[in-house]
Amino acid sequence: MPQVLWLSTIRRTAFLVLVGALSSGLPSTHAAAFDLFGWFGGSDEPPAPSAEALPYSLDYTVGGGKSDLEQTLKDASTLQSLQDEPPPDAAALAARAEADLPRLIDALWGAGYYNARVAINVAGVPLTLQAPRTEAAARAAAGYRARALVPIQVVVDPGPQFELRNVAIREAGTGRPFLPSELPPRVVKIEPGDPARSADILAAEARIVDYFRAESRPFAKVEEREPVVFHPALAMDLSLAVDPGPRAGIGPITIQGAENVDPAVVRSFIYTEPGDPYSPAALASMRKSISQIEALGSVRIREAETLDSYGNLPLFVELTERPLRVIGASAQYSTTDGPALRAYWAHRNLFGGAERLRFEGNLFYLTEDGGQPDEEDEEFDWSDLGGRFRASFLKPALWGTRNDLLVDALVERDRTEGYTSRLVNATAAIRHRFSETFSIQGGIEYERGQTTDVLGQIDYTLVGLPLSLSYDSTDNALNPTEGIRLIASVTPYPEFLGSSVPITIAKGTASAYYSLDEEARYVLAGRIGLGSIVGADLEEIPANRRFFAGGGGSVRGYTYRSLSPTFLGEPVGGRSLIEASLEARIKVTDTIGIVPFVDAGTAFESSYPDFDERIRVGAGLGLRYYTGIGPIRLDVAIPVNPERGDPSYAIYVGIGQAF
Repeated sequence: MPQVLWLSTIRRTAFLVLVGALSSGLPSTHAAAFDLFGWFGGSDEPPAPSAEALPYSLDYTVGGGKSDLEQTLKDASTLQSLQDEPPPDAAALAARAEADLPRLIDALWGAGYYNARVAINVAGVPLTLQAPRTEAAARAAAGYRARALVPIQVVVDPGPQFELRNVAIREAGTGRPFLPSELPPRVVKIEPGDPARSADILAAEARIVDYFRAESRPFAKVEEREPVVFHPALAMDLSLAVDPGPRAGIGPITIQGAENVDPAVVRSFIYTEPGDPYSPAALASMRKSISQIEALGSVRIREAETLDSYGNLPLFVELTERPLRVIGASAQYSTTDGPALRAYWAHRNLFGGAERLRFEGNLFYLTEDGGQPDEEDEEFDWSDLGGRFRASFLKPALWGTRNDLLVDALVERDRTEGYTSRLVNATAAIRHRFSETFSIQGGIEYERGQTTDVLGQIDYTLVGLPLSLSYDSTDNALNPTEGIRLIASVTPYPEFLGSSVPITIAKGTASAYYSLDEEARYVLAGRIGLGSIVGADLEEIPANRRFFAGGGGSVRGYTYRSLSPTFLGEPVGGRSLIEASLEARIKVTDTIGIVPFVDAGTAFESSYPDFDERIRVGAGLGLRYYTGIGPIRLDVAIPVNPERGDPSYAIYVGIGQAF
């Protein structure tokens, strides 16, 4: 048999990827070798002196102990943003510096420094708004060509920061101030004594408009802004005239753009009715719900400019269609779960009603001893191969209703540390959507298979009536930062329907996500899973239907499906399950994040967790690289309370968060 050296190669590759990722924190030039995705950012160093251009150095001196203003100045400066693109001659350099003067003054005014003074020294020649001296600066800069970087220094005297003295927010037209019950102070937030920053004022305006729009006033706007600066008093008086606009409901909804998708299907995913109160949240919910239709690409909701005769706001849902067919493949690897390959093909609009037909194949290989084989065990073994082929069909919006038809067929050979199984399965179900977040599903399931483990071989037939519910209020499927997910199911397999093993299986998983800041740079995520089987003794239940914990998506750090009651040292599964996970998802930059995590769980022999088995705990640290389609995930986990035979560590690589 050929040696499976590729397993060791994958392990070494995963280790090198981890080393490269962790090296991002090292201030070494060697880190550039791992900068495949631009993780380390660009260099702040200007180009070297040359005869073709005039590169320059840039330095900031901010007086009054206001060093925090330096970043504000850098963000506004074209000298800063174009430093890696030096001008061709001295005149262009002097002109670039002169053009920065009003920009920097505006930035300081925006921060509340209305007495600020700025000078830009080009090769020792100061430029100010009152005395630009661009020709003298150009002559001085020309002497540095091909010799050295032209020294440029931005010298700022910000002066004192102005404060708001009077803040008046009045109704446009009448001029009367809003009562606290009409416009709560918690919405406005700015008040006398606050810094007179333009960004704070604009943010207050946006909050006021958003508040009135959320109160079913779609045409709310700030009609007039009157800031008056009093330089001797170092103060600003601010007056805002706000027009809340009329209250409105949601009017007629017109669907445009999806020529090959039945509009009745789209309408079934709209859960608001004409006359319902208007709100941006209702429109966002509508957009999210329609986006669930796989045949559709972008979803844009355009509001009419006037209300209709009933006082409602007409809406226009503008859609684009996705390509009819899609094909894809993926690969993943874990040191405990082994390698896996997946390929799929799908048609997104089979008959014009957004029907989806999908074929998917998976191939996976069980690595021995938690993915760390001995040298003598590295030969490939066909019995350790597993695979599954699945065909699924979805017909959404049956007869224009909120009911969907789902049909699935599965052929599988599974191989784990504890058992081998072969099966065929077919399921047909109807799903009813109550809203974009909540649905229930019921149907019928048939499965025929064979399982083999240390307890023996079971040939079985199961005919069941699965019932499930799903609730998902999260904001993102692959990277949720807020909301709750809940999936629960119960499936009785009664003997009178033809089941050879009369059992009832109940499962449930709940996860919650909470952002600690507005930018969602710090997110707490938690998950708990429960399961129970009643109606038969453990040894009578097919091994693939018993509960196991361990591996990616369960208790990281342990071998896949290895945590359960054992017999003769082999995991045999249980009749109940408990799992829990806690993660702190921390963004270090816009694209890089770290995730410390803790997982815990195991399976029990009884139908309900009686904790006769020791709860196993895994902990570790993850690295995330955030992309437009979702985060790329690399987790390293270790068992906290391992037993003999458990791996010393595990590495997981995938797309999307762990849960």
